[in-house]
Amino acid sequence: ISNMAAAWVRLGRQSSPFLGSIRAFSVSACQQASRTPVGFIGLGNMGGPMARHLLDNGHPIIIHDVYPESMTALEDAGAVKAGSPAEVASKADRIITMLPSSPNVQEVYCGEQGILSKVKAGSLLIDSSTIDPAVSKEMAQAAANKGGVYMDAPVSGGVKAAAAATLTFMVGGNKEEFEAAKELLQFMGKNVVYCGDVGSGQAVKICNNMLLAIEMIGTSETMNLGMRLGLDPKLLASVLNMSTGRCWSSDSYNPVPGVMEGVPSSNNYQGGFGTALMTKDLGLAQNAATATRSPTPLGSLAHQMYRVLCNKGYALKDFSSVFQFLNEEEKK
Repeated sequence: ISNMAAAWVRLGRQSSPFLGSIRAFSVSACQQASRTPVGFIGLGNMGGPMARHLLDNGHPIIIHDVYPESMTALEDAGAVKAGSPAEVASKADRIITMLPSSPNVQEVYCGEQGILSKVKAGSLLIDSSTIDPAVSKEMAQAAANKGGVYMDAPVSGGVKAAAAATLTFMVGGNKEEFEAAKELLQFMGKNVVYCGDVGSGQAVKICNNMLLAIEMIGTSETMNLGMRLGLDPKLLASVLNMSTGRCWSSDSYNPVPGVMEGVPSSNNYQGGFGTALMTKDLGLAQNAATATRSPTPLGSLAHQMYRVLCNKGYALKDFSSVFQFLNEEEKK
């Protein structure tokens, strides 16, 4: 419990008309804060559901996306549409961004019509994109120069977790600002973890996604081998998931069509986390490995595998389509 929260608890245990009025004021102030508009930029497969959770929990939101059609459903639900990131910044002092890559983040924050062209002093800027940790640090400095506070808060859990508000947020930035960020992020996720200074959230995220790619390839190879040995894929998956080979890719996001419902593999690998985005994240991990002289042989191989998938026409399919690629390659 924070020092401030503890102070309110102590006050609440005392009794006087004056303290009663203080307690009433504190509740009113919290309610007022929740009604302060929140900006949200980037409304794709992840950002759209995330923004909707804020709206559903009583937060007025001001939205922007380069694709106007992605704003329609939220606008119909009560969100206010803005014509640019700058307009969002002029109307909100808490802004969340969810963008595909480092160049997108740099443009949205530092472009001619970017957030920082109109940012208010003291604004809290939370970037949930997965980008190079060095770019997060660059954005934090640029925001500080304009009086804003930037924090990186990439997510894990995928589209299903975004829709269910069960994401994990990995937050980097000034620890004193963490509670203010958590106040918003808790409406979109079940875990909000402080990881350290700016860029730390991104560092955790790229490590996580490198492991995720490796385990997805391993799960796909295993399932493919078992099926070619004549095993029923559902049986094989069930045994793996009660054995030492169990992992998220096998028990929650199985890559074989028909083994699980509600995952991209059972929807022709549509939706989910795109192969091109996984390839981008693996590239970030390899850049970090090179910079820190860290040996990552399996991470490097996973990066190469996903680059091949992109060149073979899988870029827009979910990253679990590596199973489909391996299956089809063996049939040639």
